[in-house]
Amino acid sequence: MPSLIASKLLDAIPTLWLVLTLVFVALRILPGDPALVALGDFATPEQLALFREQAGLDAPLWQQYFAFLWDVVTFDFGNSLITKESVAGVIGYNLPFTVALAIGATAIGVIIGVPFGVLAAVRKNKAPDQGMRVFSLVGYAIPDFYLGAVLLIVFALNLKLFPINGGGEGFWGQLYHLALPAITLAVLKIAFLGRLTRTALLEVLSKDYVRTAKAKGAPPKTVIYKHALRNALLPIVTGLGLSLLATLSGAVAVELVFNRPGLGSTLIKAIAERDYTLIQGAVVVFALMVVVVNLLVDVLYTIIDPRLGS
Repeated sequence: MPSLIASKLLDAIPTLWLVLTLVFVALRILPGDPALVALGDFATPEQLALFREQAGLDAPLWQQYFAFLWDVVTFDFGNSLITKESVAGVIGYNLPFTVALAIGATAIGVIIGVPFGVLAAVRKNKAPDQGMRVFSLVGYAIPDFYLGAVLLIVFALNLKLFPINGGGEGFWGQLYHLALPAITLAVLKIAFLGRLTRTALLEVLSKDYVRTAKAKGAPPKTVIYKHALRNALLPIVTGLGLSLLATLSGAVAVELVFNRPGLGSTLIKAIAERDYTLIQGAVVVFALMVVVVNLLVDVLYTIIDPRLGS
C-alpha cells in the first residue's frame, strides 16, 4: 500500500506542474491590469508602478514563473493583491465549507443512489426500475444553479424551513446551513450513482457464478450483496470518484446561489478582481484535492480487489 501511494503521488507531479503552468500563463494573457483593478481608475502612474513593484508584477515573466513555483512548493502564497489578507488564511477559512459541501452531497448521493440502483436492478423493468430511469433523466437535465434557486425560493424564502444564506456558526448551525446546498448537489449524484449501480449490478447478475449461487439455494440477499454487489463495486467506486470531482466544480455555482462561503465563490471573486495570488493559491488547493480524490479511489481499488495493488 505505501508503495502504491508513493507511485501515485509521483505520477501526479507532472499533472500538477502542467495545471500550475496553464494557470500562470492564462492569468498573464488575460486582458486587464490587476494594479488598476486594485487601485481604481484614478490611480496615478506612480502609484500603479509602486503597486506592480511591491507585487512582483514588474519582474520578467520567467522570474515570476519560478517564484510562483517556489511559492507553491513552500506553500507560501503571499498576500491578496486586493485585500492584503494572507492567501493561506483566506483559503484556510473557506476550504472547510467547500469540503463539507462535497462530502455532504456525496454522502447523500451514496446513501440514496446506490440502494436505489440495487433496487432498480433487482426489479428490472418494473416500477422501481422505471422510477430510477425517470429520476435519472430529470436529475441529469436540471442544472445545479437552477435547482438551487428553486429550492432556495421554496424552502427558504416561502416555507422558511432553511436559512437563506451564509455558512452558519458552530457544528449544528453549519449543518443546518449545509442542508439545502448539499441536497442541490446530491440530486445529480443520486441520478448518476443510481444509474451506474443499476448497470454494473445487472452485468454481474448475468455471470455464471451468480447463477450458480442461486442454483445452490443461496438466499436472495446473500446473492445480491455478497456475490453480485461486491463484484460490481469497482465501476461504482470509479463513478464515485468522478462524482466527487464534479462536486468540486458544481460547488462554485451552488456557493454563489446560496451566498455561501467556500473556495469556489472565493475563486470566482478573485478572478473578477484579477487577484493573482489568491487565484493561484485557490487553484493549487483545487488541484491537490483532485490528486487526493484520485489517490483515495486507487486505495479503495486495492481494498476491494488486492490483486490490483500487486
